[in-house]
Amino acid sequence: MSRKPFILRNPSVLIVLAVLAVFTAAVTLMSQAYGNGAIPTSTVKILGKTLCLALAAVAMDLVWGYVGILSLGQMAFFALGGYMVGQWLMYARTEAIVATSLAQNPIPPTAQELQEAVANQIFGVVGSSDLPLVWSFAHSLPLQLILVVAVPGLLALVFGWLAFRSRVNGVYLSILTQAMTLALALWLFQNDSGFRGNNGLSGLQNIPGLEGVSQATLSVWFLWASAFALALLYVLAAWVVSGKFGSVIRAIRDDETRVRFLGYPVEGFKLVIFTLAAMITAVAGALYYPQAGIINPAELMPIASIYLAVWVAIGGRGRLYGAMIGAVAVSLLSSWFTGGRAPDLALPGYVVRWVDWWQVALGLSFVLVTLFAPRGISGIFDWLAGLRPPRRNGRDLGPDQGALQEQEAKA
Repeated sequence: MSRKPFILRNPSVLIVLAVLAVFTAAVTLMSQAYGNGAIPTSTVKILGKTLCLALAAVAMDLVWGYVGILSLGQMAFFALGGYMVGQWLMYARTEAIVATSLAQNPIPPTAQELQEAVANQIFGVVGSSDLPLVWSFAHSLPLQLILVVAVPGLLALVFGWLAFRSRVNGVYLSILTQAMTLALALWLFQNDSGFRGNNGLSGLQNIPGLEGVSQATLSVWFLWASAFALALLYVLAAWVVSGKFGSVIRAIRDDETRVRFLGYPVEGFKLVIFTLAAMITAVAGALYYPQAGIINPAELMPIASIYLAVWVAIGGRGRLYGAMIGAVAVSLLSSWFTGGRAPDLALPGYVVRWVDWWQVALGLSFVLVTLFAPRGISGIFDWLAGLRPPRRNGRDLGPDQGALQEQEAKA
């Protein structure tokens, strides 16, 4: 008897792909570039960036929801992906501008003179005129795209190997990931880091070679790219957590010591997921920042990774679609509240302005979800599907006849 294909064995994957396809088609047909213009370009960009944040949340859920590693440094990989693609965007755009300007000279500039002029244009703001070593491949889009996943992946591999081989777990590992992120952010804030310090990389929304394409059209193209990346990598993540590999990493999350005693290389499993999640997060960042238009070291601060963990918790940790739901819901609500669209709430003697109170409301919702709905928003789908945690009546989970391990796993 042949085994069903992976997607058919996971109906939730089909549902996610179908919803994503319908959403992308609907936004396209209502965009200013390809539709009736009901959705403005600024909103299309917000929706495209939201899909990127949903992809980052899926990666966070791989690490936290399935392996139990509360990584407070995921947004460092997100920003690194943005920096890698941002280097090419800024270099190529500046090179085109400088080349056009120097072409008016009686004597055409040499390649060396052109590079020096580009370096002076980019780094003059931080008092330098030299092209840093970290920009050695900025002229090549294929090489920078490789670096999008190679640099965050290598950082995660080295950090994870050092941390996991030392058996660092729990809150101590979370503190280490947070310290890594803070150290990287503080380094990038320095002008001599090679990434323009606090100025960051700007003008990323101007895609070299596509100057004649309107922002309305580019926003839809990036929406398509973000949706495709989310669909592809969601399927990859769902495949990774299925089967025997998925069972092992869940077991590591629930009882790492027992899994180690059974002979499984726990550190290897954790390192694979941690590195894979870093690379997925970097892809999300590489698609996000060209839509945002700018990136600076503030994007790496630990608070951003904490927000990401909050999104996953609100959506439902341990369910990939729950992480997506949490990221989309909180991101869109944040744009609505902080954008001044939400009406003020008039209370006796005080007016609640959501621009000031939105973060308080988000923190309160996180506390309430943790206390009263640990399955998050995705718990609603469990309730609709009739999945309930079984009443164990004091019985332990285990291999004996009276255990309820199978029913517990389904719920």
